[in-house]
Amino acid sequence: METRLCFSKSPLLVLLCTACALSGIRSPVASAGRSCADTRQAYAEKGYGTGTAPMTQISGEHLRLCPQDYTCCSSQMEETLALQSERDFVRAVEENSQFLLTTFTQRYRRFDEFFRELIDLSEKSMNQMFTKTYGRLFTQNAHVFQELFVELRRYYSGGSVSLSEVLSDFWSRLVERVFSLVNPQYQFSEDYLECVSKHAEQLQPFGDVPRKLRVQVSRAFIAARALSQALATGRDTVNKVTKLTADSECVRGLMRQWYCPLCRGMPSLRPCHSLCLNVMKGCLANQADLDTEWNNFIDALYQVSEKLEGPFNMELAADSIAVKVSEAIMHMQENSVSISTKVFQGCGNPRPTPGRSKRSPKESAGNRRPFRTYTPEEKPTTAAGTNLDRLVTELKERLRPMRGFWVSLPHTICNDEKMATDVTNEDRCWNGQTRGRYLPDVTGDGLVSQINNPEVEVDIARPDVRTRHLIMELRVATNKLRHAQTGQNMDFVDSEEGSGSGGGDHGERYNDDWPGYGPNSPPYNNKPPLNPASNPVKPPRIRDKNGSKWNRNNGHGRVRSASSRLAFSLVLFSLSFVVNVALMWR
Repeated sequence: METRLCFSKSPLLVLLCTACALSGIRSPVASAGRSCADTRQAYAEKGYGTGTAPMTQISGEHLRLCPQDYTCCSSQMEETLALQSERDFVRAVEENSQFLLTTFTQRYRRFDEFFRELIDLSEKSMNQMFTKTYGRLFTQNAHVFQELFVELRRYYSGGSVSLSEVLSDFWSRLVERVFSLVNPQYQFSEDYLECVSKHAEQLQPFGDVPRKLRVQVSRAFIAARALSQALATGRDTVNKVTKLTADSECVRGLMRQWYCPLCRGMPSLRPCHSLCLNVMKGCLANQADLDTEWNNFIDALYQVSEKLEGPFNMELAADSIAVKVSEAIMHMQENSVSISTKVFQGCGNPRPTPGRSKRSPKESAGNRRPFRTYTPEEKPTTAAGTNLDRLVTELKERLRPMRGFWVSLPHTICNDEKMATDVTNEDRCWNGQTRGRYLPDVTGDGLVSQINNPEVEVDIARPDVRTRHLIMELRVATNKLRHAQTGQNMDFVDSEEGSGSGGGDHGERYNDDWPGYGPNSPPYNNKPPLNPASNPVKPPRIRDKNGSKWNRNNGHGRVRSASSRLAFSLVLFSLSFVVNVALMWR
């Protein structure tokens, strides 16, 4: 038909038609009569009606996004396909980031379940073993240990809890109860027991066990909480980043690369790879700006997971709580003579229990039944049907490919053969206007680099507020992880660093406060004054009535509930030991 038209006109038109045929450009007459059957079929396959689709190509003056050449698209079709291009873009981002979302969601759930069950098993193991060995003596005082695990759970769950204060308070209450039991022939007032607990750091009644337990438990719980919170942050970040809303300039670029070929009657022609990259880099410019903080976050998460495999092992820490408490009480029992002597010298001579003959601490030491240690079969088992090594190994394998994800996302999308041609096929692809090579350079990554993007106009002076918020959230999470690598809780850096927790870490600080350690010591047979102003010893603790956290404040005594005053005479000794003492000194 084209040949007949050319020969029926003037020789000039013949030459023009020949040139058009050789150059691959269709003449206006030929274009206007070209069938749109392929376009109509492709349009229908996407679920749209073809009622507004032209049968043959028409003039494209009405087009707003595609080149205004002869076209197979009506205005309604162009608008519909523009919306479709945005949906395709959002779906592509979501599909390619699904690996991230699945990893963070599943790993968070598994680690959280595992850590919580470890705490439950640790408490259950202690309750079972101490109840079996000490019966009613333990069950009547189980609240002392229950409060410890309540606070550990509250800390792991994100509560404002200082682990050092929790453990220090636990040992202080425990030393008062155990001291009463190793000296059943005496009556001790609350003030007297307060004097005992104040000087626990100098006495070190439990040896070095409190310090060891504090270090082990604090490091493990800080790392475990930081890891769980970071996994949740990663999950939430991916969720927010992938909830995209493409602006008008991005939609224009998406439409021009994916569906303008369809409007030109070439629905199977895919965009050139470089064209696709420029469009994607323009549309994902803000996401690419996450790259630095994202990589820092992934690196810190990887390093904390490695710590959990080694010195900050949560399994070992949870397993050791009951064992170390048993070792601590046994140490105090074995050294009760020297400990009691120092207490009597420093706090004064207590009143004998009515109906009992006074005897020396050395005599009362003979019938003590030592606490037994646990066999491996009695220790808490691994939780949640797995173990920490397996969980950490799986997490590390999944973290490795996450670095640089947001910067590489445009390449990931454009490497999909459904989205763009291969880089080796640059001469037979859609270049934004027609079939042919795409000549502009590919822009750099990030918002600022889009200033010269030829496909998507990006306002580099207006960063996305939501992306800036996500950058800050990642930065906070990374800082928490980095503190956790050194065993520090970022919420309590000042209080956690070097705190004693009753283990004697800083006993030298109070040397002058204890008889025999300073030049101005009071007489051994007199009770030292309890007024903090005249006796500047270790600051007493008061309980915060608004929570379970214990604080140290100068100038205040300890506030106790009525129920706690009834529990001073019992803890963790066998029933036979108490009966024997009662019969001997009746």
